[in-house]
Amino acid sequence: MTHISLKVDGTTYEDDVEPRLLLIHYLRDRLGLTGTPIGCDTSNCGTCTVDLDGESVKSCSVLTVQADGGEVTTVQGLATDGEWTDLQKAFHEEHALQCGYCTPGMIMAARDLLREHPHPTPDEVRHGLEGNLCRCTGYQNIVQAVLAASEEEVTT
Repeated sequence: MTHISLKVDGTTYEDDVEPRLLLIHYLRDRLGLTGTPIGCDTSNCGTCTVDLDGESVKSCSVLTVQADGGEVTTVQGLATDGEWTDLQKAFHEEHALQCGYCTPGMIMAARDLLREHPHPTPDEVRHGLEGNLCRCTGYQNIVQAVLAASEEEVTT
């Protein structure tokens, strides 16, 4: 067992974990943060995308011990006092989901994209989200949501 200290969605956790424990399993199984789904467990689909120290990562490809001392934000940690971010609102308003399974990962990846490119073109959005898969093929509405959010100058 390895002792870790990790800040997740604003709360610091001290824990002993097996060195092989993936971050996605720590978040879901230990902390009960099930808003981040497990998709493929191979880092192909992106549903498990979270923010780690200011960058989006696929949490199925990060060991929890690698995140030791870091700060993780999940999709559940985005809303403030129950109020969605402009990006989350844009996903809702643009109907950028069908089954919703990819939505947490798409939002987290889009958040990272908008931090680096606050006003992306449609092609830049597509390129920025290409590591995240939508099984329902709702890509056009997802692109529209990110573009709509960029008009609101979403940077958080």
